Amino acid sequence: MRVLKNPVFLMACLLFWINQYLEKVQGIFIPFVHAYLDDLLAMPVVLGITLQVFQWIHPLKASFRFTKVQVLVGWLYFSLLFEVLLPRWSAQYVADPWDVLAYGVGAVLFYRFINK
Repeated sequence: MRVLKNPVFLMACLLFWINQYLEKVQGIFIPFVHAYLDDLLAMPVVLGITLQVFQWIHPLKASFRFTKVQVLVGWLYFSLLFEVLLPRWSAQYVADPWDVLAYGVGAVLFYRFINK
């Protein structure tokens, strides 16, 4: 199944879009959702888009999948960048270990339901 037709990927994109719309356009902030939903959805959305691009350009086409190590590297990259490095460089970012957990749960959801 192509990534762009995967129901879990589509749901993650839709939830992300709805949350951004409510926050940016409507000014509606639900505290727990505001704090963690985007982090939870980041890995399924970003890795899903990346997987789709790889399937377009890789010789294996639709049978190309990310390995567990590749997904782990994606999770570590996001965690390091957004929870360690950026908070040190800019006051706009705040380190939150719960975000690292949310990225991890999102990576597992991606690996289990989208990367199949």
